[in-house]
Amino acid sequence: MDKKDLRIIFMGTPEFAVGTLSRLVEGGYNVVAVVTQPDKPVGRHQDHLQPSEVKQYAQAHNLPVLQPVKMKDPDFLAELESYHADLQVVVAFRMLPEVVWSMPRFGTFNVHAALLPQYRGAAPINWAVINGETETGVTTFFLDKDIDTGRIILSKTFAIPDDANVEYVYDGLMALGADAAVETVDVMLQGNGEVPSMDQAPLAEGTELKPAPKIFKETCQIAWNQPAKRVYDFVRGLSPYPGSWTTLAPSGAVLKVYGAAKTGEATQEAPGTISVSGHRLLVATADEWLELKEVQMAGKKRMPANAFLNGNRAIEESVCQ
Repeated sequence: MDKKDLRIIFMGTPEFAVGTLSRLVEGGYNVVAVVTQPDKPVGRHQDHLQPSEVKQYAQAHNLPVLQPVKMKDPDFLAELESYHADLQVVVAFRMLPEVVWSMPRFGTFNVHAALLPQYRGAAPINWAVINGETETGVTTFFLDKDIDTGRIILSKTFAIPDDANVEYVYDGLMALGADAAVETVDVMLQGNGEVPSMDQAPLAEGTELKPAPKIFKETCQIAWNQPAKRVYDFVRGLSPYPGSWTTLAPSGAVLKVYGAAKTGEATQEAPGTISVSGHRLLVATADEWLELKEVQMAGKKRMPANAFLNGNRAIEESVCQ
């Protein structure tokens, strides 16, 4: 089967998904329609609708766009079926009901930004960095009834340097995910829809599985009573988005932390104690001083810590909580 004969429906919403969609479209694969989230209300009064990055790309390339509110809506299902897709490719979308993922004759595969069965869930990139992993990757797998548990088609690994933040890993996995998606489609083309796949259960057996749940504001508060390495990984695992934060006592002001550095300098001070040494902003952890490199006070711009100290020398009288 030629790639122009394989009718593909693509499903995804954020920029991460555009990496794969663009590779398919610009590679000459037959993407017949795109499914993405409804436009999101934005602005002070929520009176402006912002289309997703996937929708913007699809419209720029004259691809039909479907934006269902409910995935089981009869009108949506009828429209989806009218495209007679052979295959559906999903990247960073939502959970699909069986009536959707079972519709194409070759099935539906997802590109997940982790090495399954590890880091199942909504935020695999963040959690891999937060947990100090030195390696992650992408996995393509067939969708089934449970989240991120379907049969694995292929995986590709990606090294995480110790100084990398989420942005670095995100960009790398976006490109790697596109590679994996195209390779998966090509294997299907060669086998006329048949592709070797592996059950995840044996891989998960006897292994501690690390989850990747959705991240909320409360998730991002720094716990200073941990070793410096854990706090350092936590900061870079949430940078640049959504950003880790701490509360300054006694003022109650919120300080976001986007960059930090391990100092190797031991401390006996209570965790959260702030020290200003020249142009360095240090905070005590459970074992060492951690240097804050880039911060942001609520309502202010992000800035290097030394610039922040120029107008906030009194911060040494505060404590991080």
